Amino acid sequence: MYLITVFGNLLIILAVSSDSHLHTPMYIFLSILSFVDICITSTTIPKMLLNIHIQSKVITYAGCMTQMYFFLLFAGLDNYILTMMAYDHFLAICHPFHYTVNMNQRQCDLMVLVSWLSVVSLFYCTSQGMYVSSAATQSSHSSATATVLYTVVTPMLNPFIYSLRNKDIRRSLKRFFDNQTIKGPMVLGLKKYI
Repeated sequence: MYLITVFGNLLIILAVSSDSHLHTPMYIFLSILSFVDICITSTTIPKMLLNIHIQSKVITYAGCMTQMYFFLLFAGLDNYILTMMAYDHFLAICHPFHYTVNMNQRQCDLMVLVSWLSVVSLFYCTSQGMYVSSAATQSSHSSATATVLYTVVTPMLNPFIYSLRNKDIRRSLKRFFDNQTIKGPMVLGLKKYI
């Protein structure tokens, strides 16, 4: 799941950065969201995989604080990017002719409210449920399930939900990989003659 998360999000970053047609706010937000999703999963999953491998749940205090700092930092960034994406979609759909002019405080507040219909509420509901349930009961299975849901599954699904179903992203990736396969044999052929 971690490799799918990293690979899927890297594909989105690659598609947006390599195609100048995708240098619009919507796709820039998608690439930033992909970067943040890679960062948020990379703060927790490698340690979790190590713990599973060595059958240990030990973490130092400094390690825990560092991990929590970066996890909360990237979770906040994730929320901000999701908010901006919701606002961008709202303007593009509801006010396409005033798209570049409609950035004001009232609509930014509405954007925050809308972003809470979506992935952000899934993230917070499962994380809050995990901490509330851990205080009430000591069910390690249910808390582990909730932890995996909001730290692994949500970032893994974001590329598929937001981008890889998008025709422009798929077209850009196809163009990029087609160019790479054409350049590869040409470079190898030139090296043979040099």
